[in-house]
Amino acid sequence: MRRNEGNRRPNPPSAKPRPVKPPAKPAVNKRDAASGGKASAGASASPVGVRPEKKLSEGASPLDVITATFVTEARTSEGLPPPSCAEIAFAGRSNVGKSTLLNAIAQRKGLARTSATPGCTRGLVLFELVLRGGEALRVVDLPGYGFAARARDEKRGWGEMIEGYLASGRPTLAGVCVLVDARRGPEEEERQLVGFLSSVGVSFVFVATKIDKLAKNERFSALERITREFGARVIGVSGDTGEGRDDLVRAMRRLSTPK
Repeated sequence: MRRNEGNRRPNPPSAKPRPVKPPAKPAVNKRDAASGGKASAGASASPVGVRPEKKLSEGASPLDVITATFVTEARTSEGLPPPSCAEIAFAGRSNVGKSTLLNAIAQRKGLARTSATPGCTRGLVLFELVLRGGEALRVVDLPGYGFAARARDEKRGWGEMIEGYLASGRPTLAGVCVLVDARRGPEEEERQLVGFLSSVGVSFVFVATKIDKLAKNERFSALERITREFGARVIGVSGDTGEGRDDLVRAMRRLSTPK
Protein backbone atom coordinates (compact mmCIF):
# COMPACT_ATOMS: atom_id res chain seq x y z
CA MET A 1 0.00 0.00 0.00
CA ARG A 2 1.40 3.36 -1.08
CA ARG A 3 2.08 6.01 1.46
CA ASN A 4 0.07 9.11 1.22
CA GLU A 5 2.53 11.57 -0.30
CA GLY A 6 0.49 14.43 1.08
CA ASN A 7 1.23 13.37 4.63
CA ARG A 8 4.93 13.16 4.05
CA ARG A 9 6.81 15.63 6.27
CA PRO A 10 9.30 17.74 4.40
CA ASN A 11 12.91 17.51 5.36
CA PRO A 12 14.01 20.39 7.65
CA PRO A 13 16.10 22.99 5.99
CA SER A 14 19.82 22.44 6.41
CA ALA A 15 21.54 24.60 9.04
CA LYS A 16 23.38 27.63 7.74
CA PRO A 17 27.15 27.16 7.81
CA ARG A 18 28.98 29.16 10.39
CA PRO A 19 31.07 31.93 8.94
CA VAL A 20 34.70 31.02 8.91
CA LYS A 21 36.92 33.66 10.52
CA PRO A 22 39.93 34.60 8.49
CA PRO A 23 43.18 33.53 10.09
CA ALA A 24 44.49 36.07 12.57
CA LYS A 25 47.24 38.25 11.25
CA PRO A 26 50.53 37.86 13.05
CA ALA A 27 51.09 40.57 15.62
CA VAL A 28 53.33 43.32 14.39
CA ASN A 29 55.10 45.31 17.07
CA LYS A 30 55.63 49.02 16.83
CA ARG A 31 59.26 48.63 15.88
CA ASP A 32 58.34 46.44 12.85
CA ALA A 33 55.35 48.63 11.98
CA ALA A 34 57.65 51.59 11.65
CA SER A 35 59.62 49.71 9.01
CA GLY A 36 56.58 48.85 6.88
CA GLY A 37 55.30 45.85 8.82
CA LYS A 38 58.24 43.65 7.90
CA ALA A 39 60.36 42.15 10.57
CA SER A 40 63.85 43.54 10.47
CA ALA A 41 65.75 40.71 12.03
CA GLY A 42 69.39 41.55 12.45
CA ALA A 43 68.96 45.14 11.31
CA SER A 44 71.41 47.42 13.03
CA ALA A 45 69.94 50.78 12.13
CA SER A 46 67.10 52.12 14.24
CA PRO A 47 63.84 52.26 12.23
CA VAL A 48 62.02 55.50 11.67
CA GLY A 49 60.04 56.65 14.66
CA VAL A 50 62.01 54.60 17.15
CA ARG A 51 64.44 56.34 19.45
CA PRO A 52 67.98 55.01 18.99
CA GLU A 53 69.61 53.34 21.90
CA LYS A 54 71.71 55.56 24.12
CA LYS A 55 75.40 55.34 23.40
CA LEU A 56 76.28 56.00 27.02
CA SER A 57 75.38 53.58 29.75
CA GLU A 58 73.56 54.80 32.80
CA GLY A 59 75.78 57.09 34.84
CA ALA A 60 78.36 57.52 32.07
CA SER A 61 79.40 61.00 30.99
CA PRO A 62 81.32 62.31 27.95
CA LEU A 63 83.54 64.06 30.51
CA ASP A 64 84.70 60.76 31.96
CA VAL A 65 88.39 59.99 31.54
CA ILE A 66 88.84 56.60 29.87
CA THR A 67 92.63 56.47 30.00
CA ALA A 68 95.12 58.51 32.00
CA THR A 69 98.83 57.97 31.49
CA PHE A 70 102.07 59.53 32.64
CA VAL A 71 104.02 60.88 29.65
CA THR A 72 107.24 62.35 30.99
CA GLU A 73 108.88 64.73 33.43
CA ALA A 74 111.08 67.35 31.80
CA ARG A 75 113.53 69.51 33.70
CA THR A 76 113.86 71.95 30.78
CA SER A 77 111.57 73.06 27.98
CA GLU A 78 113.93 71.36 25.55
CA GLY A 79 113.22 68.05 27.26
CA LEU A 80 109.53 68.13 26.43
CA PRO A 81 108.14 65.63 23.92
CA PRO A 82 107.22 66.86 20.43
CA PRO A 83 103.93 68.80 20.30
CA SER A 84 100.96 66.47 20.02
CA CYS A 85 97.50 67.24 21.42
CA ALA A 86 96.40 70.36 23.31
CA GLU A 87 98.23 71.05 26.58
CA ILE A 88 96.64 72.64 29.65
CA ALA A 89 99.13 73.74 32.29
CA PHE A 90 98.30 73.86 35.99
CA ALA A 91 100.08 76.49 38.04
CA GLY A 92 99.72 77.39 41.69
CA ARG A 93 101.36 77.64 45.06
CA SER A 94 102.95 74.43 46.28
CA ASN A 95 100.32 73.93 49.01
CA VAL A 96 97.26 74.70 46.88
CA GLY A 97 96.23 71.04 46.42
CA LYS A 98 97.29 70.72 42.80
CA SER A 99 98.14 67.00 42.76
CA THR A 100 94.92 66.05 44.54
CA LEU A 101 92.94 68.08 42.02
CA LEU A 102 94.72 66.47 39.05
CA ASN A 103 93.85 63.03 40.39
CA ALA A 104 90.20 64.10 40.71
CA ILE A 105 90.19 65.38 37.12
CA ALA A 106 91.71 62.12 35.87
CA GLN A 107 89.35 60.09 38.11
CA ARG A 108 92.38 58.19 39.38
CA LYS A 109 93.80 57.98 42.88
CA GLY A 110 97.52 57.79 42.21
CA LEU A 111 98.19 59.45 38.86
CA ALA A 112 99.77 62.60 40.26
CA ARG A 113 102.02 62.11 43.26
CA THR A 114 100.71 63.70 46.43
CA SER A 115 102.83 64.43 49.47
CA ALA A 116 102.51 65.94 52.89
CA THR A 117 105.57 68.03 52.00
CA PRO A 118 104.71 70.77 49.48
CA GLY A 119 106.93 71.29 46.47
CA CYS A 120 107.62 67.70 45.40
CA THR A 121 107.08 68.48 41.72
CA ARG A 122 110.46 69.66 40.41
CA GLY A 123 109.94 69.46 36.66
CA LEU A 124 107.30 69.82 33.98
CA VAL A 125 105.22 66.68 34.49
CA LEU A 126 103.00 65.68 31.57
CA PHE A 127 99.95 63.42 31.74
CA GLU A 128 97.71 62.48 28.84
CA LEU A 129 93.97 62.11 29.40
CA VAL A 130 91.54 60.63 26.89
CA LEU A 131 87.87 61.47 27.41
CA ARG A 132 85.03 59.09 26.66
CA GLY A 133 84.35 60.79 23.33
CA GLY A 134 87.93 60.16 22.18
CA GLU A 135 89.22 63.69 22.81
CA ALA A 136 92.79 63.75 24.13
CA LEU A 137 94.24 66.42 26.41
CA ARG A 138 97.67 66.74 27.95
CA VAL A 139 97.91 68.17 31.44
CA VAL A 140 101.18 69.85 32.39
CA ASP A 141 101.82 69.93 36.13
CA LEU A 142 104.10 72.91 36.76
CA PRO A 143 106.29 73.08 39.89
CA GLY A 144 104.58 74.84 42.78
CA TYR A 145 105.81 78.20 43.95
CA GLY A 146 105.72 80.18 47.15
CA PHE A 147 105.51 77.88 50.15
CA ALA A 148 107.87 75.08 49.06
CA ALA A 149 110.74 74.55 51.47
CA ARG A 150 113.46 74.33 48.82
CA ALA A 151 116.78 76.06 48.33
CA ARG A 152 116.56 79.55 46.89
CA ASP A 153 118.63 78.63 43.82
CA GLU A 154 116.41 75.61 43.13
CA LYS A 155 113.24 77.66 43.41
CA ARG A 156 114.74 80.30 41.13
CA GLY A 157 115.42 77.54 38.61
CA TRP A 158 111.78 76.48 38.80
CA GLY A 159 110.70 80.02 37.96
CA GLU A 160 112.97 80.11 34.94
CA MET A 161 111.70 76.71 33.81
CA ILE A 162 108.05 77.74 34.19
CA GLU A 163 108.55 81.03 32.40
CA GLY A 164 110.56 79.32 29.68
CA TYR A 165 107.74 76.89 29.00
CA LEU A 166 104.95 79.45 29.15
CA ALA A 167 106.80 81.94 26.93
CA SER A 168 108.19 79.37 24.51
CA GLY A 169 105.43 79.82 21.97
CA ARG A 170 104.79 76.08 22.08
CA PRO A 171 101.95 75.58 19.56
CA THR A 172 100.10 73.02 21.69
CA LEU A 173 99.98 75.17 24.86
CA ALA A 174 96.26 75.97 24.92
CA GLY A 175 96.02 77.69 28.30
CA VAL A 176 96.79 77.72 32.00
CA CYS A 177 94.63 76.93 35.00
CA VAL A 178 95.73 79.34 37.72
CA LEU A 179 95.02 77.69 41.06
CA VAL A 180 94.12 79.81 44.06
CA ASP A 181 93.27 78.60 47.56
CA ALA A 182 89.62 79.61 48.02
CA ARG A 183 90.23 80.38 51.69
CA ARG A 184 93.08 82.82 51.08
CA GLY A 185 92.28 84.29 47.69
CA PRO A 186 94.94 85.51 45.24
CA GLU A 187 98.30 86.61 46.60
CA GLU A 188 101.20 88.46 45.02
CA GLU A 189 102.51 85.36 43.21
CA GLU A 190 99.18 84.85 41.46
CA ARG A 191 99.07 88.51 40.45
CA GLN A 192 102.54 88.25 38.97
CA LEU A 193 101.67 85.05 37.15
CA VAL A 194 98.51 86.55 35.64
CA GLY A 195 100.47 89.60 34.52
CA PHE A 196 103.10 87.38 32.92
CA LEU A 197 100.51 85.25 31.09
CA SER A 198 98.84 88.37 29.75
CA SER A 199 102.18 89.71 28.50
CA VAL A 200 102.97 86.53 26.54
CA GLY A 201 99.42 86.09 25.25
CA VAL A 202 98.53 82.81 26.98
CA SER A 203 94.89 82.22 27.93
CA PHE A 204 94.07 81.30 31.51
CA VAL A 205 91.21 80.45 33.82
CA PHE A 206 91.01 80.89 37.59
CA VAL A 207 90.37 77.82 39.71
CA ALA A 208 89.60 78.20 43.42
CA THR A 209 90.69 75.00 45.16
CA LYS A 210 89.61 73.50 48.50
CA ILE A 211 86.15 75.00 48.15
CA ASP A 212 84.83 72.25 50.44
CA LYS A 213 86.80 73.79 53.33
CA LEU A 214 84.46 76.81 53.28
CA ALA A 215 80.94 76.91 54.61
CA LYS A 216 78.32 77.11 51.90
CA ASN A 217 77.43 80.68 52.83
CA GLU A 218 81.11 81.69 52.44
CA ARG A 219 81.74 80.20 49.02
CA PHE A 220 79.99 82.79 46.89
CA SER A 221 81.75 85.73 48.51
CA ALA A 222 85.13 83.97 48.16
CA LEU A 223 84.65 83.42 44.43
CA GLU A 224 83.17 86.88 43.95
CA ARG A 225 86.25 88.44 45.54
CA ILE A 226 88.53 86.84 42.94
CA THR A 227 86.16 87.76 40.11
CA ARG A 228 86.11 91.41 41.15
CA GLU A 229 89.90 91.66 41.29
CA PHE A 230 90.66 90.03 37.95
CA GLY A 231 87.42 90.45 36.03
CA ALA A 232 87.34 86.77 35.17
CA ARG A 233 85.09 83.84 35.98
CA VAL A 234 86.31 81.56 38.75
CA ILE A 235 85.59 77.84 39.04
CA GLY A 236 85.29 76.54 42.58
CA VAL A 237 86.57 72.97 42.96
CA SER A 238 87.50 70.39 45.54
CA GLY A 239 90.00 67.65 44.84
CA ASP A 240 88.79 65.72 47.87
CA THR A 241 85.07 65.66 47.10
CA GLY A 242 85.16 66.14 43.31
CA GLU A 243 82.93 69.20 43.52
CA GLY A 244 83.29 71.38 40.41
CA ARG A 245 85.31 68.72 38.58
CA ASP A 246 83.02 68.58 35.51
CA ASP A 247 82.89 72.39 35.25
CA LEU A 248 86.67 72.47 35.23
CA VAL A 249 86.94 69.78 32.53
CA ARG A 250 84.50 71.76 30.38
CA ALA A 251 86.66 74.87 30.84
CA MET A 252 89.73 72.85 29.83
CA ARG A 253 87.96 71.73 26.67
CA ARG A 254 87.05 75.31 25.85
CA LEU A 255 90.67 76.36 26.26
CA SER A 256 91.78 73.56 23.96
CA THR A 257 89.33 74.54 21.21
CA PRO A 258 91.14 76.49 18.46
CA LYS A 259 90.06 80.09 18.39
